[in-house]
Amino acid sequence: MQESGFEIELVIIGGSAGSLPVLLNMLKDLDQPIKFAIVIVFHRKASGLNILPTLLQQFSVIKVTEIDDKAEIENNNIYLAPADFHLLFDDKQTMSLDRSEKLNYSRPSIDVSFSSAGEIFGKNLLAILLSGANSDGVEGLRLIERMGGQIWIQDPETAEVNYMPKMAMDIIKYDEIITPENLPVKLNKL
Repeated sequence: MQESGFEIELVIIGGSAGSLPVLLNMLKDLDQPIKFAIVIVFHRKASGLNILPTLLQQFSVIKVTEIDDKAEIENNNIYLAPADFHLLFDDKQTMSLDRSEKLNYSRPSIDVSFSSAGEIFGKNLLAILLSGANSDGVEGLRLIERMGGQIWIQDPETAEVNYMPKMAMDIIKYDEIITPENLPVKLNKL
């Protein structure tokens, strides 16, 4: 997205309860190639059976990869934060994983990843907050707002669990309210 001379270099999406259908809809309707990387930070439990990357890939023509420590960031790729690790950005090329304490009862924490991405990508970041049942993501969005990044929030009326987007809308100055239907359309225009 070119706005005031800024170009989006990374899209980071945070979601929790109720956000999986929105992500699947987005993935199936994304045009290829995309000029940036997409990173998804999704609250999920750590378990022996890890089918989420496979499920997301079934809906996407763009490669979906679960992040390993020190993973490189490449445009036209979709990355998924693994369960039970916080996702951090070392720089604009590398991501790392961290097992520090849970934040908002979550690991990965959307706040941790949003804040780290905001510090690294600043005004060239687009953060999207979807459906969820706690306030995770709001503090990270505050930092992204201060750094000049773009902020999109799911319309609480369209969220299966509206607490997270509603709380963000009440506190954060956002750029767009998105719905499950218009999210891929808006991303395709970036």
